[in-house]
Amino acid sequence: MAETAVLFALGQVFQFLKEETNLLSGVHRDFSDIKDELESIQVFLKDADRRAADEADTNDGIRTWVKQLREASFRIEDVIDEYLRLTHRANRPRRGSLIFKIASLIKTLTPRHKIALEIQDIKLSIRGIKERSERYSFQTSHEQGSSNSRNSSGESESGRWRDPRMSSLFIEETEIVGLEGPREELFGWLLEGAAKRTVISVVGMGGLGKTTLAKLVYDSQKVTANFDCRACITVSQSYTVRGLLIKMMEQFCQETEEPLLKMLHKMDDMSLVIEVRKYLQHKRYLIFFDDVWQEDFSDQVEFSMPNNNKRSRIIITTRMMHVADFFKKSFLVHVLNMQLLPPNKAWELFCKKAFRFELDGQCPPELQSMSKEIVRKCKQLPLAIVAIGGLFSTKSKTRTEWQKVSQKLNLELGRNAHLSSLTKILSLSYDGLPYYLKPCILYFGIYPQDYSINNKRLTRQWIAEGFIKSDERRTPEEVAEEYLSELIHRSLVQVSIVEGKIQTCQVHDLFQEVFIKKMKDLSFCHCVHDDSESIAVGNTRRLSIATSLNNVLKSTNNSHFHAIHVFEKGGPMENLMDKLCSQPSILKVLDIQGTSLNHIPKNLGSLFHLRYINLSYTNVQTLPKSVGELKNLETLDLRETLVHELPHEINKLEKLRNLLVCHSNYEGNYSLLGTTGGRMQKGIKNMTSLQNLYDVEVDHGGVYLIQEMKMLRQLRRLGLRRVRREHGNALCAAVAEMKHLEHLNICAISEDEILDLNCISSPPQLLRLHLKARLQKLPDWIPELECLVKVRLSFSMLKDNPLQSLKNMPNLVSLCLWDNCYDGEIFHFQNGGFLKLMTLNLRCLNKVNSIVIDHGNLLSLEHLTLEKIPQLKEVPFGIKLMHKLKDIHITDMPAEFVESIDPDKGQDYSIIKHVPLVFIRHSHGPNLFDYDIRTIHSSSKEL
Repeated sequence: MAETAVLFALGQVFQFLKEETNLLSGVHRDFSDIKDELESIQVFLKDADRRAADEADTNDGIRTWVKQLREASFRIEDVIDEYLRLTHRANRPRRGSLIFKIASLIKTLTPRHKIALEIQDIKLSIRGIKERSERYSFQTSHEQGSSNSRNSSGESESGRWRDPRMSSLFIEETEIVGLEGPREELFGWLLEGAAKRTVISVVGMGGLGKTTLAKLVYDSQKVTANFDCRACITVSQSYTVRGLLIKMMEQFCQETEEPLLKMLHKMDDMSLVIEVRKYLQHKRYLIFFDDVWQEDFSDQVEFSMPNNNKRSRIIITTRMMHVADFFKKSFLVHVLNMQLLPPNKAWELFCKKAFRFELDGQCPPELQSMSKEIVRKCKQLPLAIVAIGGLFSTKSKTRTEWQKVSQKLNLELGRNAHLSSLTKILSLSYDGLPYYLKPCILYFGIYPQDYSINNKRLTRQWIAEGFIKSDERRTPEEVAEEYLSELIHRSLVQVSIVEGKIQTCQVHDLFQEVFIKKMKDLSFCHCVHDDSESIAVGNTRRLSIATSLNNVLKSTNNSHFHAIHVFEKGGPMENLMDKLCSQPSILKVLDIQGTSLNHIPKNLGSLFHLRYINLSYTNVQTLPKSVGELKNLETLDLRETLVHELPHEINKLEKLRNLLVCHSNYEGNYSLLGTTGGRMQKGIKNMTSLQNLYDVEVDHGGVYLIQEMKMLRQLRRLGLRRVRREHGNALCAAVAEMKHLEHLNICAISEDEILDLNCISSPPQLLRLHLKARLQKLPDWIPELECLVKVRLSFSMLKDNPLQSLKNMPNLVSLCLWDNCYDGEIFHFQNGGFLKLMTLNLRCLNKVNSIVIDHGNLLSLEHLTLEKIPQLKEVPFGIKLMHKLKDIHITDMPAEFVESIDPDKGQDYSIIKHVPLVFIRHSHGPNLFDYDIRTIHSSSKEL
């Protein structure tokens, strides 16, 4: 990752030279020289990185050279950060400004001189590194493109075969487990369907068995008999289209020995394409391109494969959904998304591999519990099961031997020959990433195993680290979302999606093991996730702690860390915070969510470079006034802390983009109005960079505070609490200025407070709207919001049925009607409405006694919740017509309602029996989590 480090350092230097006009004498020239040297090195960094990571390459000098270059890049970042910190200290406005400024300059003179010497030393170091590069004959990007035989052949200079993917092309059909369903689907697409040329894309993460499945089908006798000619070509990351076409023709003609073959190498590119087209024009052909990485591969091969209406087929396997999507521009495309194995198939495959030649392929009883734990560690990934099952097949079938290997399985991944193919195949996904995505994917390794990461938390940390490069057209948040989307489409990241929006993300455990090894090799992060792990961290840039803090505090000097993440709830958090704030630091990210922290040191403002601080779910009660000195802070996350009053100094944070303050009382009777926000002082108008601001208690600052919000024109999300009637006009005027607003949450000061929101002009980009207030009528502007995907209404006491106004909204996917939002008795979902609605949540509707759902309504509904509707005794018959419904959640409904859907004796069970899962929840105590749950499954009786 020297390329990433150098390009990052180059970006820092560019920005530094652009923004710092009053540099110390000579510093500008030195940094310009450093920039020039880095730019000249940049052209061959891809080759340097590739050769340093290549285990078959025995040149340790290259690895040392790459390490030195990476460390020099780190030094550049650090010296820039230190210079900016000293400049900030010297330029801080004080009383008696001139005298104090002179004194401050004198005080910082020695540190500045040290910085100048450090810059000189870096400059000499970079120059020496550049000179040493000449002895390694690195190739430039252009030379690599024209000389790729070594990569594409899969053979090193020593002659050793080292392409771990080749075995997937030679697996016997008898060894296949869990691919029966996908195999039949591929047969159908290959042998049936349209006469036009068709592409079949098999897509998924590395190790799912894409190549194994596709080659199995490709070689099947019933497939071979249906095509006039076939070719199977491994593409990989280094290829030329010319080379692919020649290999294709060689396979087509291998039995005929046509004279054409001898002429192919002499043809120019155009003539070659014409000959391939001519050969295929009147044939039904099948071409299998294995392991495609290039997004525009479709454009590169399209004209070589004529659309001859003879049911010709092209199979591709790829880890990247973008590759499959690109084909849709010119081809009819079928996409098979490969999935992890079901647990029973994972177990079957493991037994087949681990006990292949003994015990009749059956696991002995004494090894069953341990074997199932081993399979669980594989997380249903076929390649992992095959590799690890193969490893255990070589071990004695004793509990002691298996336990010894199982406990050190993570270590075995990096050193055991049986598992080398597994790690190499998974590493290909990382190696194939563009430089700007590599640090982003490595960040997943910072989090503990099985940790479900909030996507906003992750992308905000990327931004704070400087990984995201925005432009004039897009915000950093938009670019970060694109990066995350690209990692998802490359089958590297798994996500949970709610209402069409990514909520959480994580990587497969085995990918995480690969990333952890990469992080260690690249000094990216040191993880202390186990009490037995070493604390010695060298020059690593980040620290991740998921164990006791005591040893870490004693052994760690934090001065060179860019980020610290703590996941352990116990431990002396106050000691860590005191240590962080007591010495010079280049810390940019501090994430201590969910720890036992009780208070913040008064000198928090000493962390000048801090851009992201996450204190959510801690016991912090107040923020020190020095928070106003964190001039670079972009994200301050105080959700579910005890912070209520925000100091006036927070208004000085002009770079702050995310201010998140809210606390929910989950004890006792939970109320929507029970959630508290933050109290802010006048001066909020200065925080013009804010993108997300929630929740603010506006009764504290009144109309004047709301009027100041008119200046926050970059807001994407706004949450306001304790809103009064007299705030209405000011609120409408403020929202009218927020042209980018996507999420608006307004909560009245009490259930009876009537808010007039009719004057709001439709925010054109609004996606989510939550109104918790008494309304005289549903505002006319709401049904006009074409982008709106979610509406939640509470306490509205609407006289007119809101369904009539909302049913034709074109993109509405989620509707929550809560807490007496409707004052009527009948909810009537009329024919043809809510065509895209996927989630419907009806809760605490005291007057509603009937729900009527016409045929042709709610056709897309997948999730239905009915909670605390005391007058509703009958199950809506229209549920029977909802064929896409996946689950129903029934909470504290009348006894008659619940009894009517009992699988054994309920008269309305037939209405809900097609629904895969029905949850019935019954509260039995005063607290939110005092309840029992039972389930009804469509495929069986009650469990």
